[in-house]
Formats: sequence, structure tokens, C-alpha cells
Amino acid sequence: MDRHTIILLGAPVDSGKRRRGCLMGPDAYRVAGLREAFESLGHRVVDRGNLQPDPAEAGDHPRLHGLSETVGWTAALLREGQRAAAEGMPVFLGGDHALSMGSVGAMAAHAARLGRPLFLLWLDAHADFHTPETTETGHLHGVSVGYLAGLPGFGAFPPMPAPIPPRRIGLIGLRSVDPAERTALERTEALIADMRHIDEHGIRAPLAAFLARVEEEGGLLHVSLDVDFLDPAIAPGVVTTSPGGATLREAHLCMEMLCDSGLVTSLDLVELNPFLDERGRTAGVMVDLAASLMGRRIFDRPTRSLA
Repeated sequence: MDRHTIILLGAPVDSGKRRRGCLMGPDAYRVAGLREAFESLGHRVVDRGNLQPDPAEAGDHPRLHGLSETVGWTAALLREGQRAAAEGMPVFLGGDHALSMGSVGAMAAHAARLGRPLFLLWLDAHADFHTPETTETGHLHGVSVGYLAGLPGFGAFPPMPAPIPPRRIGLIGLRSVDPAERTALERTEALIADMRHIDEHGIRAPLAAFLARVEEEGGLLHVSLDVDFLDPAIAPGVVTTSPGGATLREAHLCMEMLCDSGLVTSLDLVELNPFLDERGRTAGVMVDLAASLMGRRIFDRPTRSLA
């Protein structure tokens, strides 16, 4: 594993849904030892602290929750994410998944400046492929991939700097997809591996296929890891629980394969709600997974006491 300068950017985004708590996520990762885990692997870590949303006034909307605040967060993360990408490997500490409109958008702009394609690996129970017009809940953490792919209807948001063609998007771990999202995704070339596919074929094959796409095109790779990618039995600290998620071993295999590929250039850790967690259990799991992605091997992994 190459040594990196890792830039931690706290993004306490809590506007993407109505139930509060994700604003505590960035500090929970710090308390759980994320910086120390990265430094123990030989990486240099710079913690930029927690960002704030830009002032934004997108007007009232009859259905969309937190529109102005989410627009402000997108603008701030687009700017600060590009600055961090020029200096090292950005790791965005969330915060709900609406933050990815800014974090991934920033990396798309960075990749475009380098003349390279950006690929997006979305590890999540949900496709988040809605638009502001199709979302039934009005929760903007469910429109992130739609924005990043350049779907219409995002006029209130900063323009997506370099929309990501769906063939460069991999969605792994899906198990809760709305009909409108399913219809839209079926028209694309996105790589999709829902949990039935994983049950039947394992998680290695779809991830290896996606990584092969990235390597063939000389792409940069952004990984967006949602807590609800994991089964809630092992990661309960999330609002959008969906039974039947990835096991701990499947998740670590993903991270180890990503590490081995050497392709990952940025990372989101999102949807941690410490208010719903059990004694920091979910934060600890997410820190362990991030450490695996950054080079920790099984013999390096400390045994955690459950007492």
C-alpha cells in the first residue's frame, strides 16, 4: 500500500432527511480513532475540522426537505473538496448521503482537470437515483446519484462540474430501490449488484468487474460507503435500516480488494447517526473498514473487547 497524505473533511450534513443525528457523525469517527488508524498504517493525516454550508436561498419547496441548506452544503463541499484533492486524498466524514453531491462533484471536477475519468462506487442499500421531481419522500439524500449522473431537475443546485456517465457508476449492496429509480437505472449501463446477486454469486465478482473498468480507462475512483450497506445487526447506528445487508466479512473483502487495486483516490463515510448507535459500535466498524481500505491486513487488526 502506497503512503498517502489523507485530508479529513468533516461534513456534518443533516439536511438530507427529516430525522436528525448525522451531524454528530464526523466527531464520532474522530472519537473512534479514525486518524490514529490511518497514522498507524504510515499515512500522513491532516484534519481540516468540520466545514459549514455556504449561505444559500433556494426558496421554499412544497415537497423537498432542507433544500436551501443542502444546496449550501453542495457548494461548500464542491469548493473545499477540490482544494483537498489538489493536496492529498480527501476523506469526507458525514453526515448524511446528500453530502456526496458536493464531495463526488468536487472529485469529478478534479479528475476533469487532470484529463481523467472519474468512477463512482456506491456501497449502499439504496440507489439514490431520484431527482427532486421523482423523490416521494422529499429527502435529498436520495437524489445524490441522480445529480452526479447529470439527470435533469437540479436547477436549484450548483451545476454538476463533470457529470459521471452511468457506465462509470457501480452500485453494490442494493436492497431498497423505488420503482422510479429502478425504471431509470434499467435504461443505463451502470453496474448493479443487489443483495440477491451477491447471495448467488458473491461480492468479489461484481467488484472485480467494476475495478477492471476503472483500470482499463485509467480512471480515478471515488468510494461512497454508506453505513446501511452493512447489515443493521452489525451496524445499527443509521436511520435507514434495511435488513439483509453485507456481512462484516463481505465488507472487509470489498475494502481489501479496493486497497489491492490502488485505484481509490477519495472516500465518503456517510449516514452514521451516533444517536442511534450502541456504545460506538457502528463508528468502530466503519473505522475498521476505512483502515482496511487504507492498507490494514488481518494480522494488523486489533481484537476489540466487547466488554
